[in-house]
Amino acid sequence: MLLQDIHIRDPFIVPVRDEGRYYLFGTTDANCWGGPATGFDAYSSRDLKHWEGPVPVFRPPVGFWATTQFWSPEVHARNGRYYMFASFKADGVCRGTQVLVSDAVSGPYVPHSDGPVTPRDWECLDGTLYVDAGGTCWLVFCHEWLQVHNGEICALPLSDDLKTAAGAPTLLFRANEAPWVLKAPGAIDFVTDGPFLYRAANHELLMLWSSGGSRGYAMGVARSTGGEILGPWKQDPIPLYENNGGHGMVFRTFEGDLTATIHYPNEAGKERPILIPVTETDGVLRARTK
Repeated sequence: MLLQDIHIRDPFIVPVRDEGRYYLFGTTDANCWGGPATGFDAYSSRDLKHWEGPVPVFRPPVGFWATTQFWSPEVHARNGRYYMFASFKADGVCRGTQVLVSDAVSGPYVPHSDGPVTPRDWECLDGTLYVDAGGTCWLVFCHEWLQVHNGEICALPLSDDLKTAAGAPTLLFRANEAPWVLKAPGAIDFVTDGPFLYRAANHELLMLWSSGGSRGYAMGVARSTGGEILGPWKQDPIPLYENNGGHGMVFRTFEGDLTATIHYPNEAGKERPILIPVTETDGVLRARTK
């Protein structure tokens, strides 16, 4: 199948050079907003054009704590294994990011942490892994606007085995600190979604993240003026992508080309993954769109 045939939100691509194959993960339940959740599926490709799948990569085991809204899985390689960070929810239980694990990028993934590693009394989503220069692992995640109204992005140190929190979360920034962020029509809150960390060629630490902009859903860039995860963080004034698409990440193709993937449009049932060539000059990212 072609990329435009895949219905997915929150796309995340893992290039595996030894296999000559790209793996695409994301929110894949047909009704990801409510009702019983099924799990996560994945797709694979050798050329980023023709894709195979879907293949089930996670199905909740008997007794799994979450029952609905299985969202935004990311996969990160570490110490010879693959760790999936994903958001889960149950009625009467705060949404949180749990860590899953597999010996193969293609899964299957099984629970690794004992439930969410985010604070149990916080509504949290979209956790991503960052490993700093000293080797400390961090979970970077959104403290959801549903609870704090002005969405936050926070960083939480993790144990080296990625099973537990190793300290308290630190607030990095709030949604309305970015000049491009707007409330959705009729909304009273500012959204933070989908953080992803990227170390630029000039060694600046950048964060891609999404919110509402002047043309709908958008993905902007923040940069750490301190060079590491605790910042302080400064917002680029113009989004990387602003045409009703976002919650993305960047990766390099096997040919070395920097590429972003996002879902577009941000409309339930219509979301598709798209690929956008990205240029990088002195730490500034620009999307090359038609």
